[in-house]
Amino acid sequence: MKREIKVESGAVTAALLSFTVAAFGSSGHALAASEADRIAAIVDKAIEPAMKEHGVPGMAVAVTIDGRRYFRNYGLASKEGNMPVTEDTLFELGSVSKTFTATLGAYAQVTGKLSLEDHAGKYIPELEGSAIDKATLLHLATYTAGGLPLQFPDEVGTDKQMRAYFKRWKPAAAPGEQRRYSNPSIGFFGHITGIAMGRDFREAMEGELFPKLGLSHSYITVPSAAMKDYAWGHNKAGKPVRVNPGMFAAEAYGVKSSTSDMVRFVEANIEPGKLDGAVAQAVEGTHVGYFRVGEMVQGLGWEQYPYPVTLERLLAGNAQTMAMDAHAAKALTPPQQPVPATLYNKTGSTGGFGAYVAFVPEEKIGIVMLANRNLPIPARIKAAHAILEQLAGQTE
Repeated sequence: MKREIKVESGAVTAALLSFTVAAFGSSGHALAASEADRIAAIVDKAIEPAMKEHGVPGMAVAVTIDGRRYFRNYGLASKEGNMPVTEDTLFELGSVSKTFTATLGAYAQVTGKLSLEDHAGKYIPELEGSAIDKATLLHLATYTAGGLPLQFPDEVGTDKQMRAYFKRWKPAAAPGEQRRYSNPSIGFFGHITGIAMGRDFREAMEGELFPKLGLSHSYITVPSAAMKDYAWGHNKAGKPVRVNPGMFAAEAYGVKSSTSDMVRFVEANIEPGKLDGAVAQAVEGTHVGYFRVGEMVQGLGWEQYPYPVTLERLLAGNAQTMAMDAHAAKALTPPQQPVPATLYNKTGSTGGFGAYVAFVPEEKIGIVMLANRNLPIPARIKAAHAILEQLAGQTE
């Protein structure tokens, strides 16, 4: 298995570790090399067994410690093309995409284009007075509109069919009473955000938000020039696959990105104050907690846990039942403002890819794990938790 480590500090990319040591050779860089070796050993110990157990062809991992970035790359982005994984390899993020949708919505609110207290009917008049119109945009963004399903029915494939579906939808609970994880819910939030911003959702994301976050290698639609970096996912049978487009695919699970970009996004979330005004406010806004669901607090996109957090608690909050079933939700009144001693996380999966992102602002640590196989979420959580536990307390 090919393994590679690179080290970055801030926005400056270092060369391969061996080159870094040979080129500079100072005691300072020797210490940096020593730290890089230690981080590599920590990551390898957690990642390699999981890849082997679950037959993962390729994986990219990035960790950040107080602004220092470490990349660890394993295996192949494409078995057919014998293409090695690098920190520029594009992976499908799956539902980690929801954190970007949430950030775009928060940005639209900061810039006065919408309010989380608005209702769908304000932007789609034909839905005025319907059951979905009783829910606010906040309810849509936090899966608390009243029981929207995990996926649309198969017959919903056009905008007209989508609007007809929402017009006749019957809730299972009043808005804010229960959380039921739902692509149509947050997808509709993203769709309305695009309407409020006066542009297509994809254009708003790729043309406005990604550049403001400093992300130059993240896409909803991968352009031809970047297709060489786009990994092939692998399904349960080991066959190469990529995500199939569907209603609200862009808004709910459609982003493709790399560890080089995603670690920047994690650092932006660790220290939003380093971003420009409106974007900084938007990123920080996604850290506000709105509903408590069992051991987890639901924010915008991100799911939160007081830090330190046990592995058992993190596994419970990311269990399959949290995605498949409805759970009682307790509104936090007033909403819970961002607390530095919090672990924020999000999982993401498509038919051939698996992702996990987590960070702790107080510790200034974070991790990005991108794989071209949908390995079980508990395996991702266990590996990430083991790594983060050993990184905690390492900031200066």
